[in-house]
Amino acid sequence: MSISDAAANLMIDRPMGAGVGAGAGVIWARLGVVIREGGRMTSVWENLTIGADDPSRLARWWAEALGYQVVSDKPDEVEIRRSPGVLPGIVFVPVTEPKRGRNRLHLDLRPADQEAEVERLVDMGARHVDTDQGDVGWTVLADPEGNEFRVLRSRG
Repeated sequence: MSISDAAANLMIDRPMGAGVGAGAGVIWARLGVVIREGGRMTSVWENLTIGADDPSRLARWWAEALGYQVVSDKPDEVEIRRSPGVLPGIVFVPVTEPKRGRNRLHLDLRPADQEAEVERLVDMGARHVDTDQGDVGWTVLADPEGNEFRVLRSRG
């Protein structure tokens, strides 16, 4: 195996900061390191990791919401992806601390029909969140564990 091949397989877990998001308030980015020709190192977005009270339940909720599938289900993490070989994935890990405040990082979803998608997600267990933003082009919802995300208007 060449050095470039070994570097391409290296995984780095890096905290993005305390108080930054879901579950325990910490979001971790798992970055795949890639060596490009010429020796320049770049990163590939591998996963977004979300702390959850019940990782398996929340992963399955998001898999249904996004049309993803569970690709790994372990006691300490559950990963979902559009398909097994497609990145990035979303990894759900257990946390014991309660979520505090508003997420500093959130997902934006852009469906073909915003109203129908909001209704579908609410029927699945999402709830409306009042963010006091006035008349904007999105609806803010929270998943079953209270993590905020936005459903945007369709492009057009």
